[in-house]
Amino acid sequence: MHNQYISVSPIDDIALKTENGPQPKKHRYVRKEGSCNVAFRHVPEECLLFVTDIFTTLVEIRWRVMFLIFALSYILSWLFFGILYWVIALANGDTSNMTNEPCMYEVHSFTAAFLFSLETQTTIGYGYRGMSENCTIAIIVVTIQDVISCFIDTFVIGIVVAKMASARKRAQTVGFSNHAVINLRDGCLCLSFRIGDFRRNHLVEGTACAQIVRSTVHATGKMDVTFEDLVIQQKDIVLVTPTTVFHRIEPGSPLYKMSLVDLRKEDFELVVSFTYTDDRSGMLHQTRTSYTPAEIYWGLMFQEMIRVSRKHYRVDYSLFNTTAKVLVPEVSAEDYEYKKQRLLCPRYSPQPSPGPSPQPNHHEKLLKPPTVTVELVKDSFPELTVSTYQEDYQYQDTLTLPNALANPEM
Repeated sequence: MHNQYISVSPIDDIALKTENGPQPKKHRYVRKEGSCNVAFRHVPEECLLFVTDIFTTLVEIRWRVMFLIFALSYILSWLFFGILYWVIALANGDTSNMTNEPCMYEVHSFTAAFLFSLETQTTIGYGYRGMSENCTIAIIVVTIQDVISCFIDTFVIGIVVAKMASARKRAQTVGFSNHAVINLRDGCLCLSFRIGDFRRNHLVEGTACAQIVRSTVHATGKMDVTFEDLVIQQKDIVLVTPTTVFHRIEPGSPLYKMSLVDLRKEDFELVVSFTYTDDRSGMLHQTRTSYTPAEIYWGLMFQEMIRVSRKHYRVDYSLFNTTAKVLVPEVSAEDYEYKKQRLLCPRYSPQPSPGPSPQPNHHEKLLKPPTVTVELVKDSFPELTVSTYQEDYQYQDTLTLPNALANPEM
């Protein structure tokens, strides 16, 4: 079986000839950082949807846009109520007749009215400007401004806290390996990738998922996107240390009939995700990434990152994406299992003798003494060998039972 194993370098190219020539490069369905490469067009009532769910809209916008909106909300509210106070002062004659009982003290111009609005909403209270009890309308306007100010403050604080505690920021501290690998695990071909948490606090109820996404463009311009689930062994993970998640390529797997050459020809995207709950905040998060066939390395395995010291386990994250070459069959998992079964369970069809079969005598009717085959294997060069009763007979040590134990009459 030595000629069935090769060591494949991830940077080696395999020359493949297709009937239609080189295929154009397709865009990713899910980018490496986890965002979806999807743009929506002609959404019905899109602006109304954003305004209806204004809280989520403000959480998703950028920080600079959010700060601009919040600054304008305060400034416009001060300006609006400043204009109202200036109109009230003009109607009461506070700007022309200084001896009159004013509605608001020291408000004789529009600038003074704007400053009075600012000091009222921010509760500064410098001591010069104030409200009198002569105008009921001015008292009502001050009350409305105080209520609106509380709503604005609450809204701003809630948006800032929700944006700072966004799941996207926490998801950036949980990462996947840059590449996926295919190697042998317990005698079976397996697809593996690595997950790690870069923070010290633990995650709760982590679940790993993997899907193969294929996009097919028809001649009419129609595009179909199909999803195929991959069965993940031990998908429920307590991510205390970096973990290698693997999928066994067995019957029913989309990769079961795919060899190395077939993998390089394929056009799909392996989308993996890890959904978990943060034990500090109790919020649900999800980290995603994707692998193209060029990012799935055949014949590599991840190096160990965990070392045991006297007091604790030591994790070296410099080895998170480090791989090493291993011997892996270049055939598909289906062909590998078939050849392995043929080697382990050979079938023999003895040739019939052309002459007449001799009559069995008395000695041939007795049971043949059983034999025990002892196979010598060197430790320095372990090999998988299959010995038969007819072949390699001269290299076997045979232990024959005495005739007394083989006599059927005993």
